[in-house]
Amino acid sequence: MSKTNAFETNLLNHIFKNVAIGNIGDATGLPAAATVGNLYVSLHTADPGETGDQTTSEATFTGYARMAVIRSAVGWTISGTTQIANAAAITFAACTAGTNTITHFGIGTSLSGVGNLLYKGAFSSSLAISNGITPEISIGALVITED
Repeated sequence: MSKTNAFETNLLNHIFKNVAIGNIGDATGLPAAATVGNLYVSLHTADPGETGDQTTSEATFTGYARMAVIRSAVGWTISGTTQIANAAAITFAACTAGTNTITHFGIGTSLSGVGNLLYKGAFSSSLAISNGITPEISIGALVITED
């Protein structure tokens, strides 16, 4: 069983852009949050898996921290009927020590710690991180498909 394209778009807009979904639950539907808030993009050295959290296989190079992306049209844009993508480049801090090979990304609810991992995926190619490398996800390169 799957969701309709219209509901998939509504769900993506609700999670990523804080847009209310009408006619679900009570008369007001699923309301937008009073405060927009952020989602947090993380880098991973392996697939966090279906049971993973934001810390599962998370990057460990010195200088690394999750990046906040606002839940609005400033942070995310619909890139297809059932897809949403980052509206601006997501630039992480430069590596100052250590090495990692980044293969996956995560989108979760916490700036640090375990957090709820909402979406995860693989990058099309891995990125070797070492001293002086500044990881960046280009505009529109982090695509989430709800299908």
